[in-house]
Amino acid sequence: MTFLLLFYEFFKIGLFAIGGGTATIPFLYDLAESDYGWFSSTKLTDMIAISESTPGPIGINMATFAGYNAGFGELGFLGGVLGGAVATVGLILPSLIIILIIAKFLQSFKDNKIVKNTFYGIRPCVAALVAFAVFGIFKITIFTVDKLNIPVLIIIAIAFSLMFIKQLKKLHPVIWILAGAVIGIIFKL
Repeated sequence: MTFLLLFYEFFKIGLFAIGGGTATIPFLYDLAESDYGWFSSTKLTDMIAISESTPGPIGINMATFAGYNAGFGELGFLGGVLGGAVATVGLILPSLIIILIIAKFLQSFKDNKIVKNTFYGIRPCVAALVAFAVFGIFKITIFTVDKLNIPVLIIIAIAFSLMFIKQLKKLHPVIWILAGAVIGIIFKL
């Protein structure tokens, strides 16, 4: 039953999360607060960090990670692998179906003004989903049990300031990610 629920929930996320993997984060917050108990909102921040730092699309990485956690709780390692696969397929399948349908009919509608305006109108929704995700991550990172996490705030301020130094702007993003990982390990964040 857990695997059917996993497929169903991630199918819904894949159906409505327009705009890439970051747009899945608000839906995952809702899933973290659900009664399923597959992962917590704190665990979600770990999922985001791991998904951002590993190769592949962030949404798919998070679906695999969440599915693995849910399946592992049911049947151990093999359940985790099955759960990861089920959640990933559930997330990908709506996009695949929609793209196949659109590809079939796109030629006849590609110059349609209504279609162009619809895609133009979706952009603010995508921006809002991404902004919500950023705010949620910021809130979980900065506040711990309704207290302001001063060390994290100081680290964020320093990192943000360093990004404006001309020589440091040239650093590859991987270096920033590795520096963040090292600082997180050192300060146990």
